[in-house]
Amino acid sequence: MQLLKTQHQEVKQLFKRYKDAEESEKQELFEQIADDFAAHGAIEEKIFYPAVFVGALKDKLREAVEEHLECKRLVADLLKMEPSDEQFDAKMQVLQELIEHHVEEEETELFPLVRQNFAREELDALGEQMEQMFDELQESSPREQIPSETDQAPPLG
Repeated sequence: MQLLKTQHQEVKQLFKRYKDAEESEKQELFEQIADDFAAHGAIEEKIFYPAVFVGALKDKLREAVEEHLECKRLVADLLKMEPSDEQFDAKMQVLQELIEHHVEEEETELFPLVRQNFAREELDALGEQMEQMFDELQESSPREQIPSETDQAPPLG
């Protein structure tokens, strides 16, 4: 889960940079945020969440994929826009708020439950799988997959 926490910190820094950015830098920062979010969401939805989808964690994980879906829909909207569009910054602000809320819930509620229910060795193995998949996804532009993932949240179990 350390990988996920590190990625949470990285996206927080990207949003901070976006807020202070010149107009000319905003597109590149948005694309980096969107790529990181797409790859991060993919490793959570395809590896982490299904692996820990047990007992009391199930409801939290169902909520988490619904939060991902909300973010994906916003990113899909933003992909069709330019930073100069009057709603772009507002949508970026909402995206930041949704992601920060999601991160807060994961780190304060979900992760402690996962630690209680799974051995460190299991979590370390999951971390290695997630890191490998994340790196592979980042070799392309993972944000381009987001518009095809906005109909419904993925199944977990």
